[in-house]
Amino acid sequence: MYFEHVNLVVDDIQKMLTFYQAAFPHWAIRAEGGDNWNGKPRRWLHFGDHYQYISMSDHGESANRENAGYQIGLAHLAFVTDNLAVLVERMQAAGFSIFGDGAESIYRKNIYFMDPAGFEVEFVEYLSDEPRLRNS
Repeated sequence: MYFEHVNLVVDDIQKMLTFYQAAFPHWAIRAEGGDNWNGKPRRWLHFGDHYQYISMSDHGESANRENAGYQIGLAHLAFVTDNLAVLVERMQAAGFSIFGDGAESIYRKNIYFMDPAGFEVEFVEYLSDEPRLRNS
């Protein structure tokens, strides 16, 4: 079993696509279209590779949960990268600023960005192959 996709309701797919294209330059639009969700028109898009993707629908109407708050909801998404420094350079070149630094560890490096819909996204580079150390 593996994790296939996450489905995010947003208000601007193009802004989201710009963010995730900077993070995942090897991904592409897998499918897109439009339909109605409970009587409201929406555009949807799947961005990813052959195995994983992010699904986005543009019918969102309210602000995302307060990241520093205690509301129920998604806290953040996390992705593993082989080279965090290169990823940070790509994100900043695309106009996205670091939202937060990760925890100090000799076994991993991580950093947080906020995507245009207000979802916090963590990127982590592991410096050890040993799970016990990576997850310490």
